[in-house]
Amino acid sequence: MPAQAVKSWSEAIRVYTNPRVFAMLFLGFSAGLPFLLVFSTLSAWLHDVGIERSVIGFFSWVGITYSIKVFWAPVIDRLPIPYLTRKIGKRRSWMLLAQMGIASGLIGMAVTDPASHIQIVALFALLVAFSSATQDISIDAYRIEALDKIYQGAMATTYVLGYRLALLAAGAGAFYVASYQNWSFAYLTMAALMLTGILTTLIIREPTVIKDPATIEREARLEKTLGITGSSGILRKISAWFAYAVIAPFVDFIQRNGKTAITILALIAVYKISDITMGVMANPFYLDLGFSKIEIANITKIFGFFMTIAGAALGGVMVIRYGIMKPLILGAVMIASTNLLFALLALTEPNISLLAFVISADNLSGGLATSVFIAYLSSLTNTAYTATQYALFSSLMTLPAKFLGGFSGIIVDTQGYFSFFLIAAALGTPAILLSIHLLRKQSSLDHG
Repeated sequence: MPAQAVKSWSEAIRVYTNPRVFAMLFLGFSAGLPFLLVFSTLSAWLHDVGIERSVIGFFSWVGITYSIKVFWAPVIDRLPIPYLTRKIGKRRSWMLLAQMGIASGLIGMAVTDPASHIQIVALFALLVAFSSATQDISIDAYRIEALDKIYQGAMATTYVLGYRLALLAAGAGAFYVASYQNWSFAYLTMAALMLTGILTTLIIREPTVIKDPATIEREARLEKTLGITGSSGILRKISAWFAYAVIAPFVDFIQRNGKTAITILALIAVYKISDITMGVMANPFYLDLGFSKIEIANITKIFGFFMTIAGAALGGVMVIRYGIMKPLILGAVMIASTNLLFALLALTEPNISLLAFVISADNLSGGLATSVFIAYLSSLTNTAYTATQYALFSSLMTLPAKFLGGFSGIIVDTQGYFSFFLIAAALGTPAILLSIHLLRKQSSLDHG
């Protein structure tokens, strides 16, 4: 199929039979598996062996690696791994190295007694988190480079499905294994499951990336501007590497998009605000309404899981069918609208059917918006700097939303849940307006 929206729904659905789209299911599983193993699942293990809560809290700091991965993304974009890169390619070599790091860290945690060697467990957890963030960078870069931009919604869908299945394995699955055996055996089992990613990395083909003439020209101008053209020796090599790996990705994005770059970055910063802000207070809201923990778990896990996957799949098909911008607007509208459903829920008596409907609508919207937004972010990258630019976009996507989410409890305490969800819905308005503006701008350029 061409790299543009297609006319038939059957063509759009058949995209999921593409081998590279299907491979993202297993890479998504590999990406999702380590996440809970250094967060909530690890916290449960440490609690079981009598580690103080204050110490358990410090372990959450390993998660900082996921937020600062943009700092070493340029290395992954530019630095080859001796032997491996020559044998299997740049993206696959970094993926494989990261996956081996995750598996090694999990094995190290499994064979270490946290009750007597908590510092060593912390170091192994840091290795897992760092390797996991590195794997995320590599997989994102591979996904973007493996197929045309129009396929990115479908690639995101299978990735999300794999990721969600991995969360079940690393969450409920690890608990089940630990209950019947012990935590060490559970972590060894999780390390074995990393073979899913390792084998997939060895099977898939390295994407072919050709640097376009415009990028080569921009890099030449950058060299001249920085005064490193014609210089020699180690200083030139260091300067050139820094220019290509760190400065060029940012210059490239600004030059390709001109004044629109500011609008695009603003959209990236606000698109998930409504969704993430609401999510902070979701579980306290359900409990305050009077629903039991079992009811909440059953509905959020069962309905939530399947509706998220359904939404993501629908989003992937819509990107193939209509392109990216129209589904992007729909996703923004749906995210804001579901907050209004939560506001309605806040005014009613506890009703399990209504709760299931609202959570289903919320997860359907979230799944659709996520797959479409990932496709949009992917479309913004230049394959010469895929890892660096996408890591930058993904960091910008979550940081403002997480910051504002920190004030959600204050709003609930002072204004109540009904007003909070109305405010959360209103926070989705900028994303809708910016998406519409960018669609109109794109249409005018296409017809100009």
